[in-house]
Formats: sequence, structure tokens, C-alpha cells
Amino acid sequence: MDRPNAALELLRHSLQRHPDKTAYICGEDKISYRELDAAGKGFAALLMREGIAAGDRVVLALPDCIAFPVALLGCLLTGAVAVMAGTEQTPENLQHILADSQARLLVRTEAAEMVGGDAVRPLLCDRRGPLTPVPSDEFNSPFRPSEDAFAFMLYSSGSTGRLKGIPHRHNSLLLPCQLVGEQVFGLRNDDLIFSTSKLSFGYGLINSFSFPLWFGATALLHADRTEIGAVLELIERHRPSVFFSVPTVYAQMILAWSEPAPQLPLRLCCSAGEALPALLFEEWRYLTGLEILDGIGASELSHHFISNRPGQALAGSVGCVVPGYRVKLVDADGREVPEGEEGDLLVSGGTQAPCYWNLPELTCRTMLPNGFIRTGDIFLQRNGHYYYRGRRDDMIKVDARWVAPAQVEAVLLEHPAVAECAVAAVTVGPLVRPGAFLVLVPGWTWSPALVRELRDRFRSRLPEYMHPARFRVLGRLPRTATGKIQRYRLRQLT
Repeated sequence: MDRPNAALELLRHSLQRHPDKTAYICGEDKISYRELDAAGKGFAALLMREGIAAGDRVVLALPDCIAFPVALLGCLLTGAVAVMAGTEQTPENLQHILADSQARLLVRTEAAEMVGGDAVRPLLCDRRGPLTPVPSDEFNSPFRPSEDAFAFMLYSSGSTGRLKGIPHRHNSLLLPCQLVGEQVFGLRNDDLIFSTSKLSFGYGLINSFSFPLWFGATALLHADRTEIGAVLELIERHRPSVFFSVPTVYAQMILAWSEPAPQLPLRLCCSAGEALPALLFEEWRYLTGLEILDGIGASELSHHFISNRPGQALAGSVGCVVPGYRVKLVDADGREVPEGEEGDLLVSGGTQAPCYWNLPELTCRTMLPNGFIRTGDIFLQRNGHYYYRGRRDDMIKVDARWVAPAQVEAVLLEHPAVAECAVAAVTVGPLVRPGAFLVLVPGWTWSPALVRELRDRFRSRLPEYMHPARFRVLGRLPRTATGKIQRYRLRQLT
């Protein structure tokens, strides 16, 4: 049975109601919905000239600029599978993506480093689209996807560093608009949406591609790396109403402000990618008067499946289950745990990926026969709200008892000297113990007195087996391109 083509569905209402409204702003560039539709069809025609057929993989190694949604629309219209690479990948990782996906075409800018050799053809773009555009009237036969047809593929390393391909169907671009954008966030056509998370990642893809097009809103794109000064300048200049980011950026924004904090134009502040500390939530609300809507999603499910709601956000919680998804917390034997007890998070919903690309064993371990996906996250649930306790592979076993890094980190972040922190396993003689890795607030220095203050806090807050055995100060924490802490790299430091 045929399914809706995401490109046609996302543009349909805006082309009927306001074709000349601005769809995207990037620097000094703007593009209307009418122009975007024509550019997407022109890109589709160009793909057909290049001999790209439905199911062929096309790697998009583009920055967040107008050319990215143009290229993605072109892929969707032809049935080519758009492989999201962006410009955050190392040359080695991009080479792996090209080889693993068996891509036939690499879409990149002239400034991008040459990779791929003779195995894949390049298609060069500037920030608005291909250097050799093709008229849109050369394309007139949109792809009609079957139920099993792939639309795009994400490459995720999570916190482990191992890249894996995650293919998705057209519905994964559409359903989040209804389930999250409409029912949870209440997005509108008068919104200006700004996401610091890039289009090449699931969170940023839905934020900057699906949401604005579905609701007929406008999206603000930033082609360069996410530097906090640029983020603040873009907010001041363009005054977005909806802001999607990650906890690290919110923390950096607070540190960058002089007192008092500026009056922000935002009506919604949303967060994902890693746990949002309760202290950061409270400080942001105190300084700005705005709540942060924390949520959790996964590359395997394209966007949020648990989220806080406007006016109901709860500090320390990722919120409630998004309608349309099913969630279970289970023990090691797969039995659901009672309310208030920790369990492994399983999720099922209409946006879930059917498999991992070329990884059948991982697919069998993660995509369960009962229709659920094993996320690897540990949560507990109270009164319908979910609380993150860490990754299963990040848990630290101390004297036969488990330590969740998030609980230790919450205590560390309460100290005014600590800007960021992460807890990972360290070896102390023959023993494994929690180790604390800290980034200090500018102006603070590491000293025995500060160590004593931190240890005193732990004595009054957590049992002794959860106390950090060692502290180490770093200039920055190792993170993935999406902002997730890479604890395996911290473990390698010890």
C-alpha cells in the first residue's frame, strides 16, 4: 500500500495558503515556500539526470543552510534515501558513512574536504542549492512510497563512538508534527523556529525541517558551528519565538549573560540530547521567567516520545509519554517494574526505525519481537512523570550496588564552582569507583578547600558508595556532535 510522500505533505498547506511566505532564513539568504518547492523539484530533476533512482543512497554533507532542505526535498521527491551527514563528521567518519551506506552521490559544498575517491560522485552546492541548477519543470513525477520504503537515514554514535546507520520511513518526518509539534508544543504558523541542533541529527531534523514546513512557520538556520556568541546574536537579531537546544547551550547562555539577564523574545524553550539538570531548569526560569521543556527522544524514533508540556514542566523530569507512543520500564528479565523503581526503558511508536543498517545482531538485540525498542536508558516513573537515571552501559557497579551517574552529577552541579560535570567509572587500585570530571566556572580555581566542600556535600546527600573517589578538572568535556557526553573517553583518561 502506498504511503504519503513526506515532501508533498510537508509543503502542501503552505503552498495553498501562503506560497510567498518566508520558509527559511540563513544569514542574508531567504527562501519562500514557492521558491522552496521549485528548488526541491529542480534538485529532484538533477538527481534523475545523475541517474539516481528510488532507493539509492545520497549523502548530504551540507551545513545548515538553505541548500540542505532543498536537497532533502529533492531526495524525498525521487525516492532516493537521504543520508544525513552534515559537516560535523570527521573525514574518517564521513568515509565510513559513504562506504557503509553504499552511497552513489555525495552532496557537499566546494569548501568541504574531498572524501570518497572514485567510489562516489560529488554534487557541489553553494548555500542556496546546486551550482548547476536544473529547471523545476523537468520534474513532474513524485515518488509514491510503499509501506517499507526508506526516506532518510541517520548515523548515530550515541555516547559510544561507534557509528551506526538508522533508516527511517516517510512517516518519521510527518508523525512528530502531529504528536509532538501540535499536541505537546502547540506550534503555530506565526512562529519563528531556531534550533541549535543541526539538521543532520534526528532532533534538529524534525525541529528545522518538519516542524516549520508542516505548520507553515519560518525556520532560522545557522550554517556555522554552534558558538554561544553567535547563538545570542541570532536570537537578538531575529527574535525567534521557539528555541530548541541542549542543556550545554542553555548553561553557556547563562554564563555569557551579564546581570540582569536579557528579556528574551521566546515563548517556548525546548531541550533534549542529554539530561537537563533540575538546577539548570530552576536557574533558567529564575533569570528569564521561562521554563525549559525537557524531553527525550532517540535517533531510532526520530524525535521526542516523552516530553514536558508548556505550563506543566517539572524540574528534573523529562515529562510524560507523548500520546501515540507506548512506554515500559522493565527489569533484567523483561518484567515491568512497579512505580517508583528503576527499569530499562522500552518504547514503541509509529516513528520507530525498523532496523540498523548492516547490523543484524544489533537489530535483534534492540528491535524486540513485541514491537518495542530497547533504548538502553534507565528511568523511574512517578505519577506519570519520568526521571532519567542514566545509560545502562554507563552504570557503575560498586560493592554489588549500582551507581547512576546522573544522581552524582546532580549534587556536583549544585556547587557554584561547577559549570559542567560528568561521572564515569575509574579504577582505584583493584576497585571500580565513581570518578568526577569537572569544568569549573570562570574565576574559580581548583584547591583542597574546594575538594573538601564537594565531599561535605556528598556526605549529607548520598550514601558513601556513591561518592566520587577521584576528581579531575578538564577544560571541556568530550561530547558527540549532538552534545552527548562520551563517558567511554572519560574512562580512558584514568
